[in-house]
Amino acid sequence: MNDVDSATVKLAELLRHPEDLDKIPALKAEFTRKKGGIDGQLRHGLKEQLEVTQAGMNSITEGQRAVNLIKEEMMKIDKLCAEAQNMIHDFPHINIVAQTHRNFEHVEKMKKDIDTFQDRLENMEYLLAQDDEDPANQLNLLEIHYGLTQLRDIRDEAMDQIKSSGDGSTELIDNLTLDTGATVQDYFARLDDVIEWFDKHVGEACINLIELVQAGNDGMVVRLALVIEEEEKTDKKVKALQDAQREYKDLASRFKSIATGPKELRGYKEKFLQAIEYVCKARLEEANAEFMESPDRLEKSVKWYFNNLNTVKLGMITLMPKKWKIFKTYSSIYHAQMHNWLTDRIDADDRTPQHLLAIINWVDKYYAKMNKLGIPEDQLTPHVINNRGAELIRDYRQVIIKSVEEWMDRMAIADKKNFLDRDENALTTDENGWFRTKTMGDMWDMLRQQLLVAGSSERHDVAEGVIEAMFRALGARQRMWQQLAEAEVLKYASPNADQDGPQAFQDWLIAVANDQIVCIDDGDPDNESQVSYLTTFEREVSTLVSPAYSQNIVEQVESLKSAYVDLGVTCIGIFVESIFHTDFAPILPEFFTPAWYAQKRMGAIVSTFQDYLNDYENVLSFSLRDILVEELSHQLLAQYLSSVKNKGAKFRRADPFSEKIKDDVLTAFKFFEPYTSYTEIRNEWRVLSLFEGLLTAEKALVPIAYENLKTQYWDVQIAWVEAVLRSRDDFERSMLNAVKAKAAEVNVERGPETIMSKVKLK
Repeated sequence: MNDVDSATVKLAELLRHPEDLDKIPALKAEFTRKKGGIDGQLRHGLKEQLEVTQAGMNSITEGQRAVNLIKEEMMKIDKLCAEAQNMIHDFPHINIVAQTHRNFEHVEKMKKDIDTFQDRLENMEYLLAQDDEDPANQLNLLEIHYGLTQLRDIRDEAMDQIKSSGDGSTELIDNLTLDTGATVQDYFARLDDVIEWFDKHVGEACINLIELVQAGNDGMVVRLALVIEEEEKTDKKVKALQDAQREYKDLASRFKSIATGPKELRGYKEKFLQAIEYVCKARLEEANAEFMESPDRLEKSVKWYFNNLNTVKLGMITLMPKKWKIFKTYSSIYHAQMHNWLTDRIDADDRTPQHLLAIINWVDKYYAKMNKLGIPEDQLTPHVINNRGAELIRDYRQVIIKSVEEWMDRMAIADKKNFLDRDENALTTDENGWFRTKTMGDMWDMLRQQLLVAGSSERHDVAEGVIEAMFRALGARQRMWQQLAEAEVLKYASPNADQDGPQAFQDWLIAVANDQIVCIDDGDPDNESQVSYLTTFEREVSTLVSPAYSQNIVEQVESLKSAYVDLGVTCIGIFVESIFHTDFAPILPEFFTPAWYAQKRMGAIVSTFQDYLNDYENVLSFSLRDILVEELSHQLLAQYLSSVKNKGAKFRRADPFSEKIKDDVLTAFKFFEPYTSYTEIRNEWRVLSLFEGLLTAEKALVPIAYENLKTQYWDVQIAWVEAVLRSRDDFERSMLNAVKAKAAEVNVERGPETIMSKVKLK
């Protein structure tokens, strides 16, 4: 039903309009053609399936017929055997005679073998002695192997006969004597010694197999391969016999042909493979000693590895049985040994970052060389270092990062201690006579050394991770200095602080500020000796990173450079703040009080400024001298404006406060005038005219005075304005309300911070 509905819908889509009826013949022809194609495919597929099914049924029928024929033949054989015994009346006697004859022949052969055993064994010893004189050729190898195989069979058969006799105890075997007077055990003991001698020859040939091929001694290689191949066949028969005896013990015991021949696995093929493994392992142990001493010589120390595999590929494949797939065998064994060695080195306690780096860089070369030999990476399992490349890169990178972090931590601990102890011995002066910390140059030297280590890896991922850690460490050091300085200056703000001991603190602030400028201040860019630490650092790291990471370097350096400037300015600001805490604490509370009119406090302040400049001008970086003057101006102006909150501050209409303010300003300007930033300072101090406007404006015009101030200084605090108004002797609540109402109306655009943001009310 669904198919009919679907067809109806499809037909409706094709025939939407009356003129679509003209398309019916063409559509019918197209559908007929498609139906014919589908029918043809179905018939072809059905034919193939029928043929496959018929072939399977025929195979089953043929198999059943073969099974039935075998059953019929077995029944015929069994019937013939029974009839033959019944037809021959004397069959038991004949069978006994035949068995006796066979036993006699067997005994006669056994006796002959026993009698000639020692002579044949001596001949084997003679041949082995000859091969001892020519171990590279061993011309008698095949003859010796054949002879020893026969002697082994004689011994095994003799021992089996004794065991299968009436008393098969080991005591009988140990005490049974031959015609020679020797016991069976003694008689065959020499054979074991000769076999051991022969095995030694074979073992040495296996160990020296690569050298034999390289020397062109193909005959020896072929003889060795024939011996091992023959032993491999024998071991397969023994293994089959052992399996049969284990699984079908009763059946196997009924067939003497199964019980004859060797009974124990000799394992020549396994020993051959073990010799390959032994040689590779021994050579890797030799390479390991060289690698541990010189990690950069890893490739050279394992050059033999690929030479051996190439020898097998070019010279050994045609000399060995094809079924051995000797090149694949060698490459699998060698790869396993290389894997074991490298993973052991990775996890060894005595490995160093240089060893890790050598292994990391070696992996790609290893697979490239193996691929050149015709062995793609996907055929070499497991991965030569268990796919731990990314882990090793992280480990190697982390070793360098850890070294950087430990260096920076130790330096930070020492610097913090010296700073808190105000240790003047931790400070120095540079060639310009500027105060500096002794550790700053050491820090950059350490970073340069670690960059060399990271760069020696020749890996972008290593270098970029280390560089990222260095940027973090440099940023953390900046934050440390700022936090220390900000915390220490608060100690001098306390009324009970020791006001006589700020000099050492101020010396440190100047040294730290100088450090920041020296890090970024480039003299002559073409003169390497005048290039700043940060510029040198940027040049060095830029050569170690990938193009994609280069932009990140630029951004990090710019951010770091801005932070150095900010920290330098912050240190100068704290330096100035300490001056106000220690030198002006008794003076500042007098401003705008009755005592202010009678004293020249502004003159005393600028005189103190001059003393400080005289003391520190020559030990301060040129770039910071103007900043110091500006900070003196900023903080003096901010403190001056904040003084409206002083206890007893009052502006009476009858007092000449306007003239006093003007006198203070002129005194300050006289001090700042010689400096290059005087114009900017003068413009900044214009705020005092607006401040005076708030003090002198008529009550009704105070809101307008406030509006003028707010328009130019958007960040002025209403609390400060209130303090100014309350300091007027004619203050009324209505004045403050009018200002607040005006503040609600005034809409100003926010911009950079002005001096009013520094005005703090205690």
